[in-house]
Amino acid sequence: MGLIGYWAMDSGALNIKKWVVMYPVYINSKKTVAEGRRISLSKACENPNCIEISDCCKHLKLPSAVEIDKAYPRDFMQVGRVRVQLKREDGTLLNPAITSRKQLMQKIAELVPRHPERVKKQESQKAKKQEPQATTSTSGTSSKSGKGGKKKR
Repeated sequence: MGLIGYWAMDSGALNIKKWVVMYPVYINSKKTVAEGRRISLSKACENPNCIEISDCCKHLKLPSAVEIDKAYPRDFMQVGRVRVQLKREDGTLLNPAITSRKQLMQKIAELVPRHPERVKKQESQKAKKQEPQATTSTSGTSSKSGKGGKKKR
């Protein structure tokens, strides 16, 4: 099993086979329900990845493990999944605010857009967009506009 990252509050909880499985497709706003999205489009986020989901689980104080060698069955190009522990061995909830898979997906979809790496990436893209606009506005706008094309007989 290709376990990339494992985070747990207590070291004795390594039986991850009983943990909830979360594929990034479940909360991806770019996917349809038929393609695997499990929450409403208004609550979903755009193109999440396993690392972001795992970090959100850490924020929610839920143990998680990233399995990078696993693929989503409907789309085998979608690689990686996250296993999350919702309940202890005795059945009590680890985070009382999250009682089901659906609530977990909705909370993670809320947190992913505010993920630090995603915010940095968006800021750098905004800076790159503003640079070319500034340079094009200062340069001359004397471009030859011709009709071009084939003339009718």
